[in-house]
Amino acid sequence: MNIKPGICFVAPNIYPVLARDSNVKMVGGAEVQQSILARAFAATGYRVTVACMDVGQPEGVDVDGVTVHNTYRPRSGLPILRFFHPHISLTWRALARADADIYYQRGCGMLTGIVAAFCRLHRRQFVFAGAHDHDFQDELPLLVKNRDRIIYRWGLAYAHAVVVQNHLQMHAAQAWCQNLLAVSSCYQPAPEATLSQQGYVLWVARFCSWKRPEIFIEVARRLPQFHFRMVGGFGSEPGEADFFENMTQLAATVPNLELVGFVPHAEVEREFDGARIFVNTSEAEGFPNTFLQAWARGMPTVSFVQPALDKDGKAIGKAVQNTDALVQTVSELMVDDKVWHQEGRRCQQYFEQHHSVQQAFDAYAVLFAQLMEGRKQ
Repeated sequence: MNIKPGICFVAPNIYPVLARDSNVKMVGGAEVQQSILARAFAATGYRVTVACMDVGQPEGVDVDGVTVHNTYRPRSGLPILRFFHPHISLTWRALARADADIYYQRGCGMLTGIVAAFCRLHRRQFVFAGAHDHDFQDELPLLVKNRDRIIYRWGLAYAHAVVVQNHLQMHAAQAWCQNLLAVSSCYQPAPEATLSQQGYVLWVARFCSWKRPEIFIEVARRLPQFHFRMVGGFGSEPGEADFFENMTQLAATVPNLELVGFVPHAEVEREFDGARIFVNTSEAEGFPNTFLQAWARGMPTVSFVQPALDKDGKAIGKAVQNTDALVQTVSELMVDDKVWHQEGRRCQQYFEQHHSVQQAFDAYAVLFAQLMEGRKQ
């Protein structure tokens, strides 16, 4: 009889998403995906743990069959020294308490190297999953410090498997990694999820420079006949609070635009329920969960990125090259019901064919079984 392996999802910011805690202002696409997978594996008899930051939860608390092990508190420790303690030291202890067979970590950063080192020392299996197209670019634009780039590259080189989200990541990662596997992001729509034919134009993201919210504000300015709605807060990176304040002031000059601010992941579904189309203005992405939230409803998306292609190589969702084209496409989808229905149905069909939780679970279950078999040899 095959014994199911223990799996630890290493995700510093996962607790508020996993526990549906609306009091902590943390949310990210990688954490959403890991929460979905953690629940799915726990529900089928795997021993599942997560290692995450301590935002006030008890050590070892159980959330839907997932055991939570705390690392360090946000902003704890002294400058410079905090890199070693508490960041590395307490993360290492949490990984040890998890005592898993497979450690799964998503998104580039110093943490990749820490998890890889732990797994090498303790002879455990390490799976890295890309969370952004930039995770596999030579310049690693998401990492500011050279130290973090070096540690990340080292950790990636020692991953036993590397999971990518889309065709762009697969192509880029081939120069970096071995044992590559493509697994589509997954999502389970709420039973009560709706689509509003008379709804607004929606933007949901973190307010940071590469998400380019100013473009959405400009589109709203050019299309005063439609209602636009922005949802999102800011992270802990330097300058993000000031950037959010600047965008808030800019949005206030556009009468048909409503900037809601941060909304917990557990409540953001309601924002999609009232929308007609979804717009993404990022310069690059991985595979946004927001696309899946829209596509599951039959809601068209418009963006500058192409995270998914059909069998003929055509983008799923409307992909544009510049702001003028974005304005034109948004206007068309807001007034032409036939085009809106056709595009929405195409997105929904693609979602149903490629992005179910069961499909992702099956792919990972096979990978984990292969890793455990290889460990025995």
